[in-house]
Amino acid sequence: MTRAADSRPASAKEWTLHLYLSEQDPATTARAVLDTGVNVLESHAEAHRSPYDTAVPEIGDELAAGRALIALGRRLVRAAVGDITAAGAPEEPPPAPLWSPRE
Repeated sequence: MTRAADSRPASAKEWTLHLYLSEQDPATTARAVLDTGVNVLESHAEAHRSPYDTAVPEIGDELAAGRALIALGRRLVRAAVGDITAAGAPEEPPPAPLWSPRE
């Protein structure tokens, strides 16, 4: 990718993500905390094992962590949209659908 001559030099940033998991059978709770150095965003999620399923703690960890990370991603996108709006950027039209609904 080519940069314009007046653009800023590339910079590196480091954000810290902490993912905390807590299991109390049959539930697993995840807490994701993202520290950008400027803001901190947090999300929570749970996974519940059916009493009829075999206990496999890794599955609860994966589900709860995945759900917390998805929720955190949504919060991050909402924060960006709020920042874009606050900066006075014009609203972008929604993208065209990838397919047409059947009639």
